[in-house]
Amino acid sequence: MNSIITYCKESYDELVHKVTWPTNKELTAQAILVLSASIIIALVVGAMDLVFEEFMKLVYSLFN
Repeated sequence: MNSIITYCKESYDELVHKVTWPTNKELTAQAILVLSASIIIALVVGAMDLVFEEFMKLVYSLFN
C-alpha cells in the first residue's frame, strides 16, 4: 500500500513541478495547426476517393 501512496505523491510532484504546460497562445496555435492539417488531409483523401470511384466506374463499364 505504501508503494501506491508513494507513486501518487511522486506523480503529483512531477505534474506540478516538472511538467512544462503550454500557454493559451501556444495551445491555440497548435490546435489551429492540427485542425488545418486535418482538413487538408480530409480533402486529399476525399479527392483520391472520387478519382478511384470514377476509375472503377470506367473499369466496370468496360467489362459490362
